[in-house]
Amino acid sequence: MGFALKRLASAVLVMFAISVMVFLIFFATPGVDPAARIAGRGASPEVLAQVRQTFGLDRPLPARYALMMDHLFIKRDLTSYVNIGDRVVPQLSHAAPVTLSLVLGAAVIWLVIGVGGGVLAAMYRGTLVDPLMTLAGIAAVSVPAYWLGAMVNLLTQDKLHTGLFSWVPPLGYVSITHPGSWALHLLFPWLTLALLYGGIYARVLRAELISALSEDYVRTCRAKGLSERRILWRHALRCSLSSVVSLFGLDFGSLVGGAALLTEVVFGLPGIGKLTWDSLQNLDLPVIMGCVLYAAFFVVAANAVVDVLYSILDPRVRHA
Repeated sequence: MGFALKRLASAVLVMFAISVMVFLIFFATPGVDPAARIAGRGASPEVLAQVRQTFGLDRPLPARYALMMDHLFIKRDLTSYVNIGDRVVPQLSHAAPVTLSLVLGAAVIWLVIGVGGGVLAAMYRGTLVDPLMTLAGIAAVSVPAYWLGAMVNLLTQDKLHTGLFSWVPPLGYVSITHPGSWALHLLFPWLTLALLYGGIYARVLRAELISALSEDYVRTCRAKGLSERRILWRHALRCSLSSVVSLFGLDFGSLVGGAALLTEVVFGLPGIGKLTWDSLQNLDLPVIMGCVLYAAFFVVAANAVVDVLYSILDPRVRHA
Protein backbone atom coordinates (compact mmCIF):
# COMPACT_ATOMS: atom_id res chain seq x y z
CA MET A 1 0.00 0.00 0.00
CA GLY A 2 2.82 2.40 0.86
CA PHE A 3 4.52 1.79 -2.47
CA ALA A 4 1.26 2.39 -4.36
CA LEU A 5 0.65 5.67 -2.51
CA LYS A 6 4.16 6.87 -3.33
CA ARG A 7 3.63 6.11 -7.01
CA LEU A 8 0.29 7.93 -6.93
CA ALA A 9 1.87 11.01 -5.37
CA SER A 10 4.70 11.03 -7.90
CA ALA A 11 2.18 10.62 -10.74
CA VAL A 12 0.27 13.70 -9.54
CA LEU A 13 3.49 15.73 -9.41
CA VAL A 14 4.47 14.58 -12.90
CA MET A 15 1.06 15.58 -14.26
CA PHE A 16 1.37 19.02 -12.68
CA ALA A 17 4.84 19.49 -14.19
CA ILE A 18 3.59 18.39 -17.62
CA SER A 19 0.63 20.79 -17.47
CA VAL A 20 2.93 23.71 -16.63
CA MET A 21 5.39 22.77 -19.38
CA VAL A 22 2.66 22.37 -21.99
CA PHE A 23 1.11 25.70 -21.02
CA LEU A 24 4.44 27.49 -21.30
CA ILE A 25 5.18 25.94 -24.69
CA PHE A 26 1.82 26.89 -26.18
CA PHE A 27 1.14 30.22 -24.50
CA ALA A 28 4.47 31.69 -23.38
CA THR A 29 6.72 30.95 -26.34
CA PRO A 30 8.04 34.18 -27.94
CA GLY A 31 6.16 34.98 -31.11
CA VAL A 32 3.03 33.01 -30.14
CA ASP A 33 -0.01 35.30 -29.89
CA PRO A 34 -3.26 33.39 -29.23
CA ALA A 35 -5.22 36.64 -29.46
CA ALA A 36 -4.19 37.08 -33.10
CA ARG A 37 -5.30 33.51 -33.79
CA ILE A 38 -8.72 34.17 -32.26
CA ALA A 39 -9.27 37.59 -33.82
CA GLY A 40 -8.22 36.51 -37.29
CA ARG A 41 -6.06 38.12 -39.93
CA GLY A 42 -6.02 41.88 -40.20
CA ALA A 43 -7.53 42.49 -36.76
CA SER A 44 -7.07 46.02 -35.43
CA PRO A 45 -5.13 46.72 -32.21
CA GLU A 46 -8.41 47.56 -30.48
CA VAL A 47 -9.91 44.19 -31.41
CA LEU A 48 -6.75 42.38 -30.25
CA ALA A 49 -6.86 44.21 -26.94
CA GLN A 50 -10.54 43.28 -26.49
CA VAL A 51 -9.83 39.63 -27.28
CA ARG A 52 -6.93 39.54 -24.80
CA GLN A 53 -9.16 40.95 -22.08
CA THR A 54 -12.06 38.62 -22.86
CA PHE A 55 -9.92 35.47 -22.81
CA GLY A 56 -7.66 36.59 -19.95
CA LEU A 57 -4.60 36.74 -22.20
CA ASP A 58 -3.53 40.09 -20.75
CA ARG A 59 -2.93 38.66 -17.28
CA PRO A 60 0.39 37.47 -15.78
CA LEU A 61 1.45 33.94 -16.73
CA PRO A 62 0.61 32.31 -13.34
CA ALA A 63 -2.89 33.81 -13.46
CA ARG A 64 -3.33 32.69 -17.07
CA TYR A 65 -2.22 29.16 -16.16
CA ALA A 66 -4.65 29.01 -13.23
CA LEU A 67 -7.45 30.39 -15.42
CA MET A 68 -6.72 27.84 -18.16
CA MET A 69 -6.74 24.92 -15.71
CA ASP A 70 -9.94 26.23 -14.12
CA HIS A 71 -11.73 26.39 -17.48
CA LEU A 72 -10.36 23.00 -18.56
CA PHE A 73 -10.79 20.86 -15.42
CA ILE A 74 -13.25 22.64 -13.10
CA LYS A 75 -15.68 24.69 -15.17
CA ARG A 76 -15.02 22.51 -18.24
CA ASP A 77 -15.98 25.37 -20.54
CA LEU A 78 -12.67 25.97 -22.32
CA THR A 79 -13.48 26.71 -25.97
CA SER A 80 -11.67 26.31 -29.26
CA TYR A 81 -9.79 29.27 -30.70
CA VAL A 82 -10.64 28.19 -34.26
CA ASN A 83 -14.28 27.10 -33.95
CA ILE A 84 -15.44 29.64 -31.41
CA GLY A 85 -18.07 28.13 -29.14
CA ASP A 86 -16.91 24.50 -29.53
CA ARG A 87 -15.84 23.35 -26.08
CA VAL A 88 -12.70 21.28 -25.66
CA VAL A 89 -13.95 18.83 -23.03
CA PRO A 90 -16.98 17.62 -25.06
CA GLN A 91 -14.69 17.05 -28.05
CA LEU A 92 -12.38 14.94 -25.88
CA SER A 93 -15.34 13.13 -24.33
CA HIS A 94 -16.66 12.29 -27.78
CA ALA A 95 -13.31 11.05 -29.11
CA ALA A 96 -12.04 9.19 -26.02
CA PRO A 97 -14.52 6.24 -26.12
CA VAL A 98 -13.54 5.59 -29.74
CA THR A 99 -9.84 5.35 -28.95
CA LEU A 100 -10.43 3.40 -25.73
CA SER A 101 -12.62 0.89 -27.58
CA LEU A 102 -9.98 0.46 -30.28
CA VAL A 103 -7.03 0.07 -27.91
CA LEU A 104 -8.73 -2.12 -25.29
CA GLY A 105 -9.96 -4.64 -27.85
CA ALA A 106 -6.64 -4.68 -29.68
CA ALA A 107 -4.75 -5.05 -26.38
CA VAL A 108 -6.67 -8.20 -25.47
CA ILE A 109 -5.88 -9.72 -28.85
CA TRP A 110 -2.20 -8.76 -28.91
CA LEU A 111 -1.67 -10.07 -25.37
CA VAL A 112 -3.19 -13.41 -26.32
CA ILE A 113 -1.06 -13.53 -29.48
CA GLY A 114 2.09 -12.29 -27.76
CA VAL A 115 1.93 -14.46 -24.64
CA GLY A 116 0.74 -17.52 -26.54
CA GLY A 117 3.32 -17.13 -29.29
CA GLY A 118 6.16 -16.44 -26.86
CA VAL A 119 5.32 -19.44 -24.67
CA LEU A 120 4.99 -21.77 -27.68
CA ALA A 121 8.30 -20.61 -29.14
CA ALA A 122 10.09 -21.12 -25.81
CA MET A 123 8.35 -24.42 -25.06
CA TYR A 124 9.27 -25.92 -28.43
CA ARG A 125 12.69 -24.33 -28.76
CA GLY A 126 14.89 -26.36 -31.07
CA THR A 127 11.93 -27.69 -33.07
CA LEU A 128 10.25 -26.42 -36.23
CA VAL A 129 7.70 -24.47 -34.16
CA ASP A 130 10.31 -22.03 -32.82
CA PRO A 131 11.58 -20.65 -36.16
CA LEU A 132 8.04 -20.57 -37.54
CA MET A 133 6.85 -18.48 -34.57
CA THR A 134 9.90 -16.24 -34.90
CA LEU A 135 9.28 -15.76 -38.62
CA ALA A 136 5.61 -14.94 -37.98
CA GLY A 137 6.62 -12.42 -35.31
CA ILE A 138 9.13 -10.69 -37.60
CA ALA A 139 6.56 -10.53 -40.40
CA ALA A 140 3.96 -9.02 -38.06
CA VAL A 141 6.39 -6.37 -36.80
CA SER A 142 7.51 -5.50 -40.32
CA VAL A 143 4.06 -4.76 -41.78
CA PRO A 144 3.11 -1.06 -41.36
CA ALA A 145 -0.31 -0.61 -39.74
CA TYR A 146 -1.49 1.92 -42.33
CA TRP A 147 -0.57 -0.36 -45.25
CA LEU A 148 -2.20 -3.39 -43.66
CA GLY A 149 -5.30 -1.35 -42.86
CA ALA A 150 -5.48 -0.09 -46.44
CA MET A 151 -5.20 -3.65 -47.78
CA VAL A 152 -7.89 -4.84 -45.37
CA ASN A 153 -10.21 -2.06 -46.52
CA LEU A 154 -9.45 -2.85 -50.15
CA LEU A 155 -10.65 -6.42 -49.63
CA THR A 156 -13.47 -5.95 -47.15
CA GLN A 157 -14.89 -2.63 -48.39
CA ASP A 158 -14.23 -2.84 -52.13
CA LYS A 159 -13.12 -5.97 -53.95
CA LEU A 160 -14.89 -8.64 -51.91
CA HIS A 161 -17.44 -6.55 -50.04
CA THR A 162 -20.38 -7.93 -51.99
CA GLY A 163 -19.19 -11.50 -51.59
CA LEU A 164 -17.02 -13.03 -48.92
CA PHE A 165 -17.05 -9.91 -46.71
CA SER A 166 -20.62 -8.79 -47.24
CA TRP A 167 -21.13 -8.97 -43.46
CA VAL A 168 -18.49 -6.27 -42.83
CA PRO A 169 -20.14 -2.91 -42.03
CA PRO A 170 -19.00 0.42 -43.56
CA LEU A 171 -16.05 2.26 -42.03
CA GLY A 172 -16.78 4.29 -38.93
CA TYR A 173 -17.66 3.87 -35.28
CA VAL A 174 -20.81 2.72 -33.51
CA SER A 175 -21.43 3.26 -29.80
CA ILE A 176 -20.91 0.36 -27.40
CA THR A 177 -24.60 0.66 -26.51
CA HIS A 178 -25.06 -1.50 -29.63
CA PRO A 179 -22.48 -4.19 -28.73
CA GLY A 180 -22.89 -6.39 -31.79
CA SER A 181 -22.51 -3.58 -34.30
CA TRP A 182 -19.77 -2.01 -32.14
CA ALA A 183 -17.68 -5.17 -32.27
CA LEU A 184 -18.22 -5.67 -36.00
CA HIS A 185 -17.10 -2.12 -36.80
CA LEU A 186 -13.96 -2.56 -34.68
CA LEU A 187 -13.05 -6.15 -35.57
CA PHE A 188 -10.61 -5.39 -38.39
CA PRO A 189 -9.15 -2.28 -36.69
CA TRP A 190 -8.50 -4.48 -33.63
CA LEU A 191 -6.77 -7.16 -35.69
CA THR A 192 -4.73 -4.61 -37.66
CA LEU A 193 -3.45 -2.85 -34.54
CA ALA A 194 -2.95 -6.08 -32.58
CA LEU A 195 -0.86 -7.81 -35.24
CA LEU A 196 2.09 -5.42 -34.86
CA TYR A 197 2.18 -5.52 -31.05
CA GLY A 198 1.45 -9.24 -30.87
CA GLY A 199 4.60 -9.93 -32.88
CA ILE A 200 6.70 -7.67 -30.66
CA TYR A 201 5.42 -9.20 -27.43
CA ALA A 202 5.92 -12.75 -28.67
CA ARG A 203 9.58 -12.06 -29.47
CA VAL A 204 10.20 -10.26 -26.16
CA LEU A 205 8.55 -12.99 -24.09
CA ARG A 206 10.39 -15.76 -25.93
CA ALA A 207 13.74 -14.14 -25.14
CA GLU A 208 12.79 -13.59 -21.50
CA LEU A 209 11.56 -17.17 -21.06
CA ILE A 210 14.70 -18.68 -22.59
CA SER A 211 16.80 -16.54 -20.26
CA ALA A 212 14.67 -17.49 -17.24
CA LEU A 213 14.88 -21.21 -18.03
CA SER A 214 18.65 -21.06 -17.60
CA GLU A 215 18.49 -19.51 -14.10
CA ASP A 216 19.58 -21.33 -10.95
CA TYR A 217 16.08 -21.54 -9.47
CA VAL A 218 14.93 -23.44 -12.57
CA ARG A 219 17.76 -25.95 -12.09
CA THR A 220 16.61 -26.35 -8.49
CA CYS A 221 13.05 -27.01 -9.67
CA ARG A 222 14.31 -29.62 -12.10
CA ALA A 223 16.35 -31.23 -9.32
CA LYS A 224 13.16 -31.49 -7.25
CA GLY A 225 11.53 -33.43 -10.07
CA LEU A 226 9.09 -30.79 -11.34
CA SER A 227 7.96 -31.25 -14.92
CA GLU A 228 9.17 -28.84 -17.61
CA ARG A 229 5.61 -27.69 -18.26
CA ARG A 230 5.06 -26.86 -14.59
CA ILE A 231 8.40 -25.04 -14.38
CA LEU A 232 7.54 -23.00 -17.46
CA TRP A 233 4.03 -21.99 -16.42
CA ARG A 234 4.41 -21.64 -12.65
CA HIS A 235 7.92 -20.23 -12.30
CA ALA A 236 9.65 -19.01 -15.47
CA LEU A 237 6.58 -17.31 -16.96
CA ARG A 238 5.88 -15.26 -13.83
CA CYS A 239 9.40 -13.84 -13.76
CA SER A 240 9.39 -13.23 -17.50
CA LEU A 241 6.10 -11.31 -17.45
CA SER A 242 7.75 -8.33 -15.75
CA SER A 243 9.20 -7.12 -19.04
CA VAL A 244 5.90 -7.69 -20.83
CA VAL A 245 4.01 -5.71 -18.18
CA SER A 246 6.45 -2.81 -18.45
CA LEU A 247 6.21 -2.82 -22.24
CA PHE A 248 2.42 -3.05 -22.10
CA GLY A 249 2.18 0.01 -19.85
CA LEU A 250 4.16 2.15 -22.27
CA ASP A 251 2.30 0.90 -25.34
CA PHE A 252 -1.18 1.08 -23.85
CA GLY A 253 -0.68 4.58 -22.44
CA SER A 254 0.70 5.97 -25.68
CA LEU A 255 -1.97 4.34 -27.86
CA VAL A 256 -4.84 5.56 -25.68
CA GLY A 257 -3.19 8.98 -25.76
CA GLY A 258 -3.41 9.16 -29.54
CA ALA A 259 -0.58 7.04 -30.95
CA ALA A 260 -3.15 4.90 -32.78
CA LEU A 261 -3.64 7.81 -35.21
CA LEU A 262 -2.81 5.85 -38.38
CA THR A 263 -5.24 3.06 -37.55
CA GLU A 264 -7.96 5.59 -36.70
CA VAL A 265 -7.46 7.47 -39.96
CA VAL A 266 -7.39 4.34 -42.15
CA PHE A 267 -10.60 2.95 -40.62
CA GLY A 268 -12.42 6.27 -40.27
CA LEU A 269 -12.48 6.27 -36.47
CA PRO A 270 -12.94 9.76 -34.91
CA GLY A 271 -10.65 9.11 -31.95
CA ILE A 272 -8.15 11.12 -29.93
CA GLY A 273 -5.39 10.70 -32.50
CA LYS A 274 -7.58 12.12 -35.27
CA LEU A 275 -8.71 15.00 -33.02
CA THR A 276 -5.09 15.81 -32.13
CA TRP A 277 -4.04 15.77 -35.78
CA ASP A 278 -6.89 18.04 -36.83
CA SER A 279 -6.16 20.52 -34.02
CA LEU A 280 -2.47 20.59 -34.98
CA GLN A 281 -3.40 21.28 -38.59
CA ASN A 282 -5.51 24.24 -37.45
CA LEU A 283 -3.12 25.29 -34.65
CA ASP A 284 -6.05 25.23 -32.23
CA LEU A 285 -4.12 25.74 -28.99
CA PRO A 286 -6.82 24.88 -26.39
CA VAL A 287 -7.71 21.64 -28.17
CA ILE A 288 -4.03 20.75 -28.60
CA MET A 289 -3.41 21.40 -24.91
CA GLY A 290 -6.42 19.30 -23.91
CA CYS A 291 -5.28 16.42 -26.12
CA VAL A 292 -1.70 16.59 -24.82
CA LEU A 293 -2.81 16.60 -21.17
CA TYR A 294 -5.23 13.75 -21.89
CA ALA A 295 -2.42 11.72 -23.47
CA ALA A 296 -0.03 12.58 -20.63
CA PHE A 297 -2.59 11.45 -18.07
CA PHE A 298 -2.91 8.00 -19.60
CA VAL A 299 0.83 7.57 -20.08
CA VAL A 300 1.56 8.58 -16.46
CA ALA A 301 -1.35 6.52 -15.09
CA ALA A 302 -0.38 3.45 -17.12
CA ASN A 303 3.21 3.65 -15.89
CA ALA A 304 2.05 4.03 -12.27
CA VAL A 305 -0.16 0.95 -12.60
CA VAL A 306 2.69 -0.95 -14.24
CA ASP A 307 5.03 -0.10 -11.37
CA VAL A 308 2.49 -1.42 -8.87
CA LEU A 309 1.98 -4.62 -10.88
CA TYR A 310 5.74 -4.95 -11.25
CA SER A 311 6.10 -4.77 -7.45
CA ILE A 312 3.54 -7.59 -7.14
CA LEU A 313 5.38 -9.78 -9.66
CA ASP A 314 8.78 -8.94 -8.17
CA PRO A 315 8.56 -7.86 -4.48
CA ARG A 316 12.21 -6.67 -4.57
CA VAL A 317 11.04 -3.55 -6.45
CA ARG A 318 9.24 -2.26 -3.34
CA HIS A 319 12.56 -1.90 -1.52
CA ALA A 320 14.53 -0.47 -4.45
